[in-house]
Amino acid sequence: MKKLFSVSHNTKNIDFALLITRISIALLMLTHGLPKMSGFAESPVKFMDVLGLGTTISLGLAVFAEVLCSVFILLGLGTRLAVIPLSITMIIAAFHVHIGDPFAKQEMSLHYLLVYVVLFIMGSGRYSLDSLLRKKEPNLSNSNRGTANA
Repeated sequence: MKKLFSVSHNTKNIDFALLITRISIALLMLTHGLPKMSGFAESPVKFMDVLGLGTTISLGLAVFAEVLCSVFILLGLGTRLAVIPLSITMIIAAFHVHIGDPFAKQEMSLHYLLVYVVLFIMGSGRYSLDSLLRKKEPNLSNSNRGTANA
């Protein structure tokens, strides 16, 4: 019972929570992005013209964010960078596409946005390609010691 109300943080639990968050949000977003990919096969493109960019460019940017960036998040590769296009997409969805709709229509976009903001702040965690690649990098801070004053 004491553990349920504990406010202490275990880094392994945080890393595991980030893994679950990354995998689940990426898979959920892929269910939106993959059907949009089929939109490129349709002629003419049936997609909203967002911010005057044209329907094809708008669809391309949405597919890029919702598919490619979601795959990066799933793998934990460049997570902080990958959530930026997704966050922009969710802001556009909530405050441009669904601005005249009831809050219930905006809510899903805002939920996704909230998770992307958390991932931007927290990063991908230990169980990610980001972490694996970081371990392989040489530690440059030790080799540059003492050179700043030279």
